This record gives sequence, structure tokens and C-alpha cells, in this order.
Amino acid sequence: MSDWYAISNAAAIPTPTVLVYPDRVEKNLQRMITMAGDVSRLRPHVKTHKLPQIIALKRQAGIHKFKVSTIAEAEMTAVAGGEDILLAYQPVGPNILRLVALMRRFPETRFATLVDDPANLAAISQVAVAENVKITLYMDLNVGMNRTGIIPDAAAADLYRAMCAAPGITVGGLHAYDGHLRSPDTAALSGKVEEAFAPVWKLRAQMLAEKLPVPRLIASGTPTFALLAQQPDVEVGAGTTVLWDFGQEEVCPEHHFLNGAMLMCRVISKPTADRLCLDLGHKAVASEMPQPRVKLMGLEDATLVSQSEEHLVVQTPRAAEYRVGDVVYGIPRHICPTMALHSDVWAVHGGVADESWPVVARSRKLTI
Repeated sequence: MSDWYAISNAAAIPTPTVLVYPDRVEKNLQRMITMAGDVSRLRPHVKTHKLPQIIALKRQAGIHKFKVSTIAEAEMTAVAGGEDILLAYQPVGPNILRLVALMRRFPETRFATLVDDPANLAAISQVAVAENVKITLYMDLNVGMNRTGIIPDAAAADLYRAMCAAPGITVGGLHAYDGHLRSPDTAALSGKVEEAFAPVWKLRAQMLAEKLPVPRLIASGTPTFALLAQQPDVEVGAGTTVLWDFGQEEVCPEHHFLNGAMLMCRVISKPTADRLCLDLGHKAVASEMPQPRVKLMGLEDATLVSQSEEHLVVQTPRAAEYRVGDVVYGIPRHICPTMALHSDVWAVHGGVADESWPVVARSRKLTI
């Protein structure tokens, strides 16, 4: 059906909101497992959805490793039963002690985090010794995104040696996020991956030659997910693949994931004969991407006029077909920050939005 996303009880659901389709999420999870080759090599990112219900679906599919960006996401994942959680965001300042508190709150859960700086390694080690705990660390590598990480060169080798010698530290291995690598051309993307990761393979080989432990290498964003899954001994950690969006569809046309989340909004005004105003402003759909930030179903010919905090105005020759109050569905360009804008979403079963799910981990703090 072309309108698979439409719900029969739309009249009862306030807008703007996000609809989540668990049956499609389950299919995406199975697709991820197939692409990873083995469920044990899969560490999907939680930041995309921030929902304990989707953690439950992942665990039912046999996924037991998770990647998170905040202490709150880590806590939510642990409460939902996550067994192995990587905080893929170097903790600094009070967040080091918060991580220790998390470890103590959930002693049966394996936690790890990242480090890319010698001084912060010393700070984490000092806290670990003072608190009498062992903190598992992965060295975060900069493979060209230039956002976080240490460039995989001689300084990185020195940092890794220091990690292996630091008191209170257990070495987890290497981590590299490659979110800057994207292309709809698989051959071109493959070349970019080979170039970016050549120093990583070299560093890993060097550390192993020195008899230092490199238990794991965790890598990949969504575009490189399939390519890096072909590398032996690499855990892959895509996140957007769970819910999908039209931004990833543009750069990953061969991934073939399903849209597992949709925006639902309404026409709130018709300011001119050829314009519709929707309740889909910056507060409802991620605004960090270029326009169009949402693909409106049935209004593919509409052009953007303006967007503000609460309003999205489009111009369309089909405006006369819509009345104030009519429901419109849309796929966001970027689902991850869109989810973080909503305090709750609606789960859809059999065409009915029948469960309200709080987006638990959109908060920066839960209890820790």
C-alpha cells in the first residue's frame, strides 16, 4: 500500500508527533543482522531512537551490544536490559564520576567508554583508582571527520601504550567513527573507506606486534556499515538503520531499509489560496539539515515558503484539496535529532496508534 503509514485513529492523536512502526523496526533489525554477518558483530547506536521499547526489540532479535552518546542513554539502555554498553563520547569532568556511578548501579552490565587525550586518560585513571573500579577504555581515532579522536599516528601509538599501562584501566581496543564518509556510489565509497582506515589497520597491527591487547575495533556509521561489516574482526555500529529517513536513503540507496518512523502533522491554516501552514516547525523536525527537512507524503510537489518554531508553510497547486485540520504525514531528512525533539511518540500496530512511548533518553539526566 502506498499509504502504509496512515493510521485509522488519527482523529485521536495530537500533532505534531512521531509515529513508530514496530513491525518495520523488526524487519530493519533483521536486515542489520544479515548485513553484519553475525549478530555478535553488531553494536547499533541508541541515539537514533532513545526508546527502551526498541532496546527490547533489539534484545529479542539477539542483539546484546549497544552504543550510546550520553549517560542518560546508557542508563536507559541498562534499565532496559542492555548487557554491553559503549559510551561513545569521551567523558570529561563530572561525567567520569557519573560513569562510575552507572557502573555501580548496574554491576551486571559491561560498560566502556572512549579516550583520545593523554591528560584525560590520566584523569579517568585517577578516578578509577580512587573509586576502586576498573574502567574499560577504547582509544577514539580521528579518521578524517575531525570532530573527535586522535589521528592514528605515532602519538596515537603512545597514547595506546599509556592506556595499557594506566592503573584502573582495562583496554577495550580501538574505536573509529567515519560519519564524513558517504557516497551513493558504492565503489567510490569503498575507496574512501580504504584510504581512511589504512592507518587504523596499520596501528592495530603495530600494537599487536608489540604484544599489546587490541580486543576489539568498533567502527562505521550508517553509509559505511555494509562495507566495514566485510572487514574481519570489526564491530559495526549503525544507528539510523533502525528507523531510517530520507537523508540516509539518498546516500545509501542500496541499503534497502524501511521507514520505521513517520512524522504526523496537520494543516493549521491556509493563509493564501496556494499555501498550507502545517504544525511542523523547528521544534518538531530536526533543523540542522538543509531544506527540505521533511518529505511530505502526497505533497511531493510542494515548495518551502518558510519554517519557524511552530510553523511550516509550503506552496502547492494542490492546496485547494486540503482543509484546515487535515492530517499530513512526512519522512524527516534526519530522524535521530527529530526523535529528541519529542517527549513521546506513538507506536502503531495494525494501522492503529495504540501505545504512547515516552522518549526516555532525550533527557540529559535520568537518575545519575
